[in-house]
Amino acid sequence: MLSNWHLMRVLRLLMGIAILVQAGMMKDIPFFLIGVLFTAMPLFDIGCCASGTCVQAPPARKNENKEIIYEEVV
Repeated sequence: MLSNWHLMRVLRLLMGIAILVQAGMMKDIPFFLIGVLFTAMPLFDIGCCASGTCVQAPPARKNENKEIIYEEVV
């Protein structure tokens, strides 16, 4: 929980805390549950990009060093 903090993770945590505060002021239970979700995601570093699954694989490179075969034309 205390390692690998970056700007996006901090912003997600602040957004989750803001949702929790707003839900507490409005006494709105569903909004509070969404706030808990948005706060838990950065705390435990979970989500679609936490495990690196959002990164696309680089395109496969073709073998550019093929040997060129020449035929003699008479």
